[in-house]
Amino acid sequence: MVKKKTAHIIQVFSQLISDIFEKNGNKALNYKQVAAKLSLQDAESRDIIKEVLKDETKNGLFKEVEMGKFQLKELKTFLTGVVSMTSDGSAFIIPEDEFEKDIYIAPRKVKTALNGDRVKIYVFAKNKGKRKEGEVVEILERAKMEFTGLVKVSENFAFFIPDDKKMLRDIFIPLEQLNGAKHGEKAIAKITDWPEEAKNPIGTITRVLGVQGENNTEMNAILAEYGFPLQFPDEVEDEANQIPDEITEEEIAKRKDFRQVLTFTIDPVDAKDFDDAISFQYLDNGNYEVGVHIADVSHYVLPDSPLDKEAFDRGTSVYLVDRVIPMLPERLSNGVCSLRPKEDKLCFSAVFELDKEANIITEWFGRTIIHSDRRFSYEEAQEVIEGNSKEYAEEILILNDLAYKMRDRKFKHGAISFETSEVKFKLDENGKPLGVYVKERKDAHKLIEDFMLLANRKVAEFIAKKGKGKNKLTYVYRTHDAPNEQTLLSFAAFASKFGYKINTKSDKEIARSLNHLMEDVEGKKEQNVLTSLAIRSMAKAIYTTKKTSHYGLAFDFYTHFTSPIRRYPDVMAHRLLQHYLDGGQNVNAEHYEKLCLHASQMEKKAADAERASVKYKQAEYLEENIGREYDGIISGVTEWGMYVEIIENKCEGMIRLRDISDDFYVLDEKNYCIIGQRKKKKYQLGDEVKIMVRKVDLAKRQIDFTLIQDKAKNEWDF
Repeated sequence: MVKKKTAHIIQVFSQLISDIFEKNGNKALNYKQVAAKLSLQDAESRDIIKEVLKDETKNGLFKEVEMGKFQLKELKTFLTGVVSMTSDGSAFIIPEDEFEKDIYIAPRKVKTALNGDRVKIYVFAKNKGKRKEGEVVEILERAKMEFTGLVKVSENFAFFIPDDKKMLRDIFIPLEQLNGAKHGEKAIAKITDWPEEAKNPIGTITRVLGVQGENNTEMNAILAEYGFPLQFPDEVEDEANQIPDEITEEEIAKRKDFRQVLTFTIDPVDAKDFDDAISFQYLDNGNYEVGVHIADVSHYVLPDSPLDKEAFDRGTSVYLVDRVIPMLPERLSNGVCSLRPKEDKLCFSAVFELDKEANIITEWFGRTIIHSDRRFSYEEAQEVIEGNSKEYAEEILILNDLAYKMRDRKFKHGAISFETSEVKFKLDENGKPLGVYVKERKDAHKLIEDFMLLANRKVAEFIAKKGKGKNKLTYVYRTHDAPNEQTLLSFAAFASKFGYKINTKSDKEIARSLNHLMEDVEGKKEQNVLTSLAIRSMAKAIYTTKKTSHYGLAFDFYTHFTSPIRRYPDVMAHRLLQHYLDGGQNVNAEHYEKLCLHASQMEKKAADAERASVKYKQAEYLEENIGREYDGIISGVTEWGMYVEIIENKCEGMIRLRDISDDFYVLDEKNYCIIGQRKKKKYQLGDEVKIMVRKVDLAKRQIDFTLIQDKAKNEWDF
């Protein structure tokens, strides 16, 4: 009888029966007792229970401990977790229970689950020595229902091919749901239905992005792919447009007035959203007063307003190769809130009295009004530092000296210095890349960075000291854990093969030896690979209310306070600081922890979107250079190929192992290399190689190289 029932009913009964055993401490029960506990006394239900118990005993879910009496073979049969799809259609479930290991799901048992979905799975009993496997039984929460991709139209129907490499099912689009999309166009499709027995979901086109390959189409597709809206809702724009430019005398009276104090901004040459400004003045006692003034976004963006909800949803501004997608409408980000020169602006400030050794004598936090005297680009400020310009030279040179002293102290206390290169493109008027270059970080960048670090650290310390012991105040911290010990030991073992020693005895020793390593490798061919691996061995920084410390910066307390125009956590930090300055009671930690989790997730999505735009432009640039030879460095190794970064332009592509014809190569994961099985030739992470650009797939943002020769000549043979 049970075989005539749908697979869905079987799954439901399996789950219900398993729950009964779990709730009753896995006491042996017969089918009548199970039925009674489920309050199912009709003959059909009892027959289904009887058959499920028999069938699932054969499958290993239950065991028959005596005639007609059953138990679960293994408790905790059902788990919840997040789906991580693989390219072959199978998946791993990352359980919410941190003590459970990832569980493998075979392709046919994934059902309609998609990458990132939160699901309930049934875990099969594990045979000795085998990994746990499972089956998806319920989709609890979809990660996303909208996808970017390509429309394919035939006479009677259409299909939508998603860009997302982990979305392995094409979406069926009825012709009446094309909504103007044409064959070969890029668009956004939304899944509207997925019948139980259907292989493909059904969807509708929600937005046409344009012709594939056009710059605007591709950049918008990347934004949509990672869940960032392409425009602001009308009500959000309306609210922003109603905010007045004028600052009332009543508001000025509530604030500390810095309009007569020398103040300037230092930003990228093409920046329009100026979050932060620095003020400087001499004090009578020979010390300096330095103000770090941050746009007072929280004055204009009120909690639970349409503006606030939209900013929270976005979480952050997104910086693609050719554009900025702001967290706030342009009226605020580039206008009302932006600290533009020669205009009065409202700020939230951290003001410090510093002596000549950059020691903090006094500190003050509160709302201010400023008037920026000068807008410097980084290049202009660098000219002053290098002695080629005299404009505010005395003040900028003092600030640079103070920044140097703070930086030196930070590294002595165990901060880690990672200098990574940032790839930039020269684009024509249509967004086509004409050239690639690496952005250089000089003292002007570091000067601003060090004073922002000071403000972030001191605001966090102020909150922590205000709520001591059990009275700890809830706040939004930017935290960074110490590296995983095993990962760090693996990195140390690899670095030792290049002659570098990493001391892992203590956090301070790790930091000191990593900094020495970064200095020693500068300019050497292994610099990029060792820096990259060192960063990968570090934990990821997140927003949270639970911890306060930042390992990489060696700060016990750290927050993000200095960029509220482009980061929502900074808006929260401003609101909470003002709340506590006003004597407000402690806020609900659980509520703010959820906000922090969302902010961390959106930050990762923004970083992924930014990387995708860089990869697209790299592919577009090299598409014009197919057949050209370059020198490169092996930047990654996998079981299917090795990644190579071109030295000249930092573009990265892959040499597939199947395309290297002189031997059969396999991955040596422990030593970050691939080895030829017959001749024992090695290609090591960090080796120089000569490559030719073989193929570019713009749609997939993939670059394929052909290996010309091994420049490194197997230099590191161990």
